[in-house]
Amino acid sequence: MNKYNVNIKKLNENAIIPTYGTEFAAGCDLYACIENNVTIAPHETAFIGTGIALEIPVGFAGLIYARSGLACKSGLAPANKVGVIDADYRGEIKVALHNHTNETKTVGVGERVAQLVITPYIVADFTEVDELNDTARGAGGFGSTGKN
Repeated sequence: MNKYNVNIKKLNENAIIPTYGTEFAAGCDLYACIENNVTIAPHETAFIGTGIALEIPVGFAGLIYARSGLACKSGLAPANKVGVIDADYRGEIKVALHNHTNETKTVGVGERVAQLVITPYIVADFTEVDELNDTARGAGGFGSTGKN
């Protein structure tokens, strides 16, 4: 397991530094840094601040994913499915939390609202060609393997 230093700045004195739930967890929990509980109406989205900013190393990105317990049990998950934090972004990390249920939901002060995975990425140089290498799958798309 490789560890990298990631500089973090509290933008609010009440912000909670992200934490890993277990020794080998890939994602660290992001916490709501809000003054009061936030109510999210059914099928609506609210932006939940974390009160932190990160200095993600060049060559890496921060990916914001749903917390499985919150998504499966409460129906609250990031509206954009996966948020992307670029290495040059220095603003507050916010989670666009969407209520997928037919009931009003509440996000509490200091509640864990999402998880952050910091991962390397590749920057592509795209080369236009007339043909692509052939594969057994070819252009077979959605459901082309006959499996769910």
